Amino acid sequence: MQTFMIANPKGGAGKSTLATNLAGWFAQQSLRVMLGDIDRQQSSREWLKIRPPSLPHIDTWEIEADRPARPPKEVSRVVLDTPAGLHGKKLAQVLKRVNRVIVPLQPSIFDILATQHFLDVLLDEKEIRQHHAFVAVVGMRVDARTRAAAELERFLAGRGLPVLAYLRDTQNYIQAAAHGMTIFDLPPSRTAKDLEQWQSIIEWTGTG
Repeated sequence: MQTFMIANPKGGAGKSTLATNLAGWFAQQSLRVMLGDIDRQQSSREWLKIRPPSLPHIDTWEIEADRPARPPKEVSRVVLDTPAGLHGKKLAQVLKRVNRVIVPLQPSIFDILATQHFLDVLLDEKEIRQHHAFVAVVGMRVDARTRAAAELERFLAGRGLPVLAYLRDTQNYIQAAAHGMTIFDLPPSRTAKDLEQWQSIIEWTGTG
């Protein structure tokens, strides 16, 4: 079982967008996938409630009284959506259970500053140093050809972190999410640019 954690301490960074769409890709590949939300708001869990049953299935936690939540049996991929402000012992505990970490990051100076300390702490965690978990960044709502994208790359280069992709600012994500869908559930003719941008993320997960 491979576990992917989507994390950023800042609210509105695009964690749920990235988490739901990554889970959607795994589901489209006929992989048994679970989307787990460790945020109190449980936004991903609520999103699953409106997902049409005709679409590829995405599991959620198995929750039983007096027992910790756990992935259903036979799940091969787990995507964890995390809350803003994840840090300290909680962050360390989650890192022990994941294989890879994706940090969604918008290229504004405010988002970079808010995420800077988190990345330093993340890279200093024991599980990361021992290569148990691999870390990468996805630029959210950004055009790769802009100065903002170049500044984001310079910021991350000093930390040795790759930018997997730049996902454009498009209504496709918003409209799909409103119906419990992902861009992988929409007609390819409508999402051609988005699917192209996702290719490097898909390859990084080992399913491309």
